[in-house]
Parts: sequence; C-alpha cells; structure tokens
Amino acid sequence: MRRLHFLLGGVLITALAAAQPVYESRDRAGPVFSDMPSQGASEVHLPPVNVMDPAPAPPLPAPPAPAADYTRLQITQPEDGGTVHSNTGQASVALTLEPPLQLERGDAIAVRLDGTVLGDRRTTLHFDISADEWQLAARDQVEHTLEVAVVDRAGNALLVAAPVRFYVHRATRRN
Repeated sequence: MRRLHFLLGGVLITALAAAQPVYESRDRAGPVFSDMPSQGASEVHLPPVNVMDPAPAPPLPAPPAPAADYTRLQITQPEDGGTVHSNTGQASVALTLEPPLQLERGDAIAVRLDGTVLGDRRTTLHFDISADEWQLAARDQVEHTLEVAVVDRAGNALLVAAPVRFYVHRATRRN
C-alpha cells in the first residue's frame, strides 16, 4: 500500500511540477502532496521535468499507383497478313503497349490463338508461342488468327488489341 502512495505521489508530482509548486506534508499514513500550502507543509523543489520527444511517426505508405489507363496495344509481330516459316509451329510475338505493363499490380498479357486461350499469361512484350502451345491451340490450316489483351490479376480485359491474321508455311521435301 505504501508503494502505491509513493507511486501516486510521484505521478502527482510529475503532473503538477510543470504547472505550479508542490507542497509536502505528513500525516499518520505518510507523505501527502498538494498544490496548496498547509500548516507544516514544505515546498518540494523538483528537478526540471524530463520530457522526451515522441518518436517520429513512421512515414505514411506511398499511395497506390494510379490505375494505368492503357491507351495502345498492338501486335507488331507477326504482321497482319504476314507469313511465318515454322515446321514446329513455334512463332515469335512482339507487342507495343502504352503505358508500360504494370506488373506490380498483377497485370499481364493473355494470348488467344485461333480462338483458343493459351494457358500461360505473359509478362513481357516479346515472347514465343511454344511448339506445345501451337499443337494444343492452332487449327490445322495455313491461315491463323492471333489475339492479345492486357488483363488484370482477376483476368478482366483492360485493353484488347486488334487481331492479326497470319500464315504459317512449313518446309516440305520433294523426292
């Protein structure tokens, strides 16, 4: 109990020290502190209040990057009406996109070949359609259609490029 009195007295002293003088007197229970002088009380001379500056607040997180309003997506390779020479079906694709692809938001490029969506989304503007993807998606014909779209993390199309028609020629051996 005595410790509690000292603790409360210390808190009172600290709180009142900066505002006005503090007086100490004694009764049967021990010291009594007050801001009013009383008979037999003496003024307590306290050292300056030890005040610490609060720790600096951590910096606010950067605001989220504004949504990229994609303005232009174009397939530049293969060319519309162009020819690709490939025995396996592997074909290189090149795109232009403005502004750049926002990977940190989870945006990616979805690819459709001859009406079939390829399983892997792309995160670059230059990539190959693999021979395996070709075998799964391409129709067994000479003319093919390539479509691409910028999609968000959930797969929603943000911008779709004009489709490109191209032709695949395979080498044949004559006897």
